[in-house]
Amino acid sequence: MATTILTVFIVYTILILLIAHITSKKSTNDTFFTGNRKSPWFIVAYGMIGASLSGVTFMSVPGGVYTGHFTYLGIVFGYVIGYAVIAWILLPLYYKLKLTSIYSYLEMRFGQNSEKTGAAFFIISRLIGSALRMYLVVFVLYEFVFKTFGIPFFVPAIIFVALILIYTFKGGIKTVVWTDTLQTTFLILAAVFTVVFLLKKLDMSIFEVLSLSAEKGITKVFETDWTNNKFFVKQILSGAFITITMTGLDQDMMQKNLTCKTLRDAQKNVMTSSILFIIVNIIFLSLGASLIFYAQQTGFQLPVNENNVVINDMIFPSIAFSLSSITSVFFVIGIIAAGYSSADGTLTALTTTFCFDFLHIDKNTKLSENEIVKRRKIIHVCFALLYLLIIILFKPFHNDSLIDKLFDIAGYTYGPLLGLYSFGLFVKNRTPNDKFVPYIAVLSPVISYLLNLYSEELFFGYKFGFEILIVNGLITFMALLAISKKIVNNQNEIP
Repeated sequence: MATTILTVFIVYTILILLIAHITSKKSTNDTFFTGNRKSPWFIVAYGMIGASLSGVTFMSVPGGVYTGHFTYLGIVFGYVIGYAVIAWILLPLYYKLKLTSIYSYLEMRFGQNSEKTGAAFFIISRLIGSALRMYLVVFVLYEFVFKTFGIPFFVPAIIFVALILIYTFKGGIKTVVWTDTLQTTFLILAAVFTVVFLLKKLDMSIFEVLSLSAEKGITKVFETDWTNNKFFVKQILSGAFITITMTGLDQDMMQKNLTCKTLRDAQKNVMTSSILFIIVNIIFLSLGASLIFYAQQTGFQLPVNENNVVINDMIFPSIAFSLSSITSVFFVIGIIAAGYSSADGTLTALTTTFCFDFLHIDKNTKLSENEIVKRRKIIHVCFALLYLLIIILFKPFHNDSLIDKLFDIAGYTYGPLLGLYSFGLFVKNRTPNDKFVPYIAVLSPVISYLLNLYSEELFFGYKFGFEILIVNGLITFMALLAISKKIVNNQNEIP
């Protein structure tokens, strides 16, 4: 089995490299950073599904059904609200200003300290978040494949990071847009095929499984206890703001959107993605219900840690590998696709952000095209090495559902971005003192963390969930307002 899976991995990688070779022909710096702004909107929309899902959705969403039931769907509903804000507020701004890095807006509106602060928070957020997504893929392949051959964990980690570096090295975002379509397809196929196989094993239809699962409380969508961190109102609000920040204020996701030919195309792309995202997440939640129901019906022993607590992230792979060699292969294809899709765009976006917001290569008229290429490639390699370091260092700490960890991190790192952009967009007649912005951006997550830590004592038993992101953004916003001054002659006003 391990040899078969390794073969699948190699074949899939060759296919990705072939696409990269085709899309990177005659590539320039403009190709790497913007895809020459010629990407078909429907290709971007479809590919964004894979980029948004990643290995976290592929494993943690189905596995999370064990403890969280279908409450994650509340967050998904909130995503639609967030995508609407992106389509009709943020994208018009980005296209009007002709941005390559979206954090250039912060320099135009506030100053260079604000630009670097926004870019730095994105880099921290994405480095950690994307590396953890990638870690999950490496971890599964290590446990089920490489460990069999006695190969240490760091070897598959190096292989994965090196391959992503190779196929994004030249074509950049143009290559990512097209490889994401392939990865989205295999992510969805892997989930659908597993559900079909489980249904055949159980000799039931999906409607029967979901109906019986509902009787057991597995498909519960709305948590009505307002003190619970999965309270449905909190879930919807959190989903909206997670999308606004982790997509609309995220260079990785927006860089793909900004490769579309026109604003109208980009808007169609975003709203189409929001609808597809609901459908795909319902598929993954249904997969989770099918997995749990199968385990209950057959007595399958779910994977547990040393404390005898079920490991949510390992439910899907453990059952997939126990069913048959075919489900194992499909699972591996899906997880490989998830790994590539969660890391390739991020690596490109990190390079873009550093080049534009720290080195300002777009404003340095002394740099030739070849000199920009050289700097870009050095930065690309450096971020790949940081990726690898985080993946290796995280292994001893992996014990809970990874999706919760990712959103916990996002709540603290994307909050300052939410506050900065909200102030810039909605407070037109004032501007904060640029030199104090970095201190506010650091202090806000600290205050938010303390509020989260003592929320039950301070707020009559209330527990913060992902909505700590909103609190974080509000603290940033109010602090910016406190240090702001009235604009004279509207010299900093950005349309």
